[in-house]
Amino acid sequence: QEDARDLDAYTLAKSYFDLKEYDRAAYFLRGCKSQKAYFLYMYSRYLSGEKKKDDETVDSLGPLEKGQVKNEALRELRVELSKKHKARELDGFGLYLYGVVLRKLDLVKEAIDVFVEAAHVLPLHWGAWLELCNLITDKEMLKFLSLPDTWMKEFFLAHIYTELQLIEEALQKYQSLIDAGFSKSTYIISQIAVAYHNIRDIDKALSIFNELRKQDPYRIENMDTFSNLLYVRSMKPELSYLAHNLCEIDKYRVETCCVIGNYYSLRSQHEKAALYFQRALKLNPRYLGAWTLMGHEYMEMKNTSAAIQAYRHAIEVNKRDYRAWYGLGQTYEILKMPFYCLYYYRRAHQLRPNDSRMLVALGECYEKLNQLVEAKKCYWRAYAVGDVEKMALVKLSKLHEQLNESEQAAQCYIKYIQDIYSCGEIVEHLEVSTAFRYLAQYYFKCKLWDEASACAQKCCAFNDTREEGKALLRQILQLRNQGETSSTDVPAPLFLPASLSANNTPTRRVSPLNLSSVTP
Repeated sequence: QEDARDLDAYTLAKSYFDLKEYDRAAYFLRGCKSQKAYFLYMYSRYLSGEKKKDDETVDSLGPLEKGQVKNEALRELRVELSKKHKARELDGFGLYLYGVVLRKLDLVKEAIDVFVEAAHVLPLHWGAWLELCNLITDKEMLKFLSLPDTWMKEFFLAHIYTELQLIEEALQKYQSLIDAGFSKSTYIISQIAVAYHNIRDIDKALSIFNELRKQDPYRIENMDTFSNLLYVRSMKPELSYLAHNLCEIDKYRVETCCVIGNYYSLRSQHEKAALYFQRALKLNPRYLGAWTLMGHEYMEMKNTSAAIQAYRHAIEVNKRDYRAWYGLGQTYEILKMPFYCLYYYRRAHQLRPNDSRMLVALGECYEKLNQLVEAKKCYWRAYAVGDVEKMALVKLSKLHEQLNESEQAAQCYIKYIQDIYSCGEIVEHLEVSTAFRYLAQYYFKCKLWDEASACAQKCCAFNDTREEGKALLRQILQLRNQGETSSTDVPAPLFLPASLSANNTPTRRVSPLNLSSVTP
């Protein structure tokens, strides 16, 4: 009956609402009693405040003023909605709006309780679940939530596991949803691809995205993630095709702008790329990926202050975005502020405990701060979790070298060379040559002429160590001619620096001492 009574006012207001005339819509809904009309009345007032805030933000001069612009309607809305909430007069949508208002006022604990209540009252409203997802920072928080026992909860849990980097649990949930009858859901397929993207399984993620494009060629959601993968693999033709294709479908979508931005970034046209990421943010200021990518572009352009600003916006939108924390660490590293770096890299590492890049960055920070024991732990851990960039062992070797621990340094260089040649990749000449040069000198000091000459010959294959290799070979030949015999020391078993015991004071690099032999 209430709905019927308010139908005319509601229909008129809805027309104004669709035209984005929010104050006008709210004016015609005053005094309406039905739940639907009341929600539209409050929501119009909320969006009117947001629109005014955005207009002021555009008019404000610099990034510092932007943070000070507030939605003036929030406090009034909170007072009115809390009265209704206490009287238990809010439906699912009303509770959702109340939660959004609380979140905007930074009342996180209260907002979580209200969103949980909204999920109970209206379990099929995905918006409330997503808002809840943005407020949960770890698995512990998830345990204390009393969520409604409904099939939507499974979608929510899979989504939050993906966000919290608990990828195995997320994939299990998505698999169970596929088995339950959602096998044709393109949403689930895209989420599985995003999950593989998060664990850096790039080939698997690419194949799933390609399959998804065949099933749903006009899909735009998640295509920015697909473009990130193509960017990482430097697949210019595929990225160009994707950018043109999405531009034809809808060029004023956030994802399209991000894909085009990635395309220009891959072509090293960083100003153009930043322009497209800015366009994306004009369309949606809360779009996380665009803030982070824009930070990366400013980094490429050496504009550190703008990069910091962009990364901070990304963290405001989502505190779980490890790329923004990592990016902030990198910017402060450029600014030579190692204590700041350490803080941001630590946050990135907490979010991605098994990502070797964070650990190597942390190790470099500790090294700069002269905390060498911590640095060694970081490098060793980076190697243990699977070093993506194959740099951890080299850095660890150089640390041992610096600390005059020549046997451990040799061990790490041997392991590094084995790793490089076992994966069959095109090797980075500089570090491989450094490793061979060190080992040649190490074996020479140990009087193991065969091993030393083998490593010295390898040195001759690289431009930067060729002369040293030849000089060492001449010395070995000279000593052999003088009748020197090989050292009779018993070869030690292959030692891995798991104990990482070392004194904390670094010394100048010195030549290795006469220690037991290790063969590569």
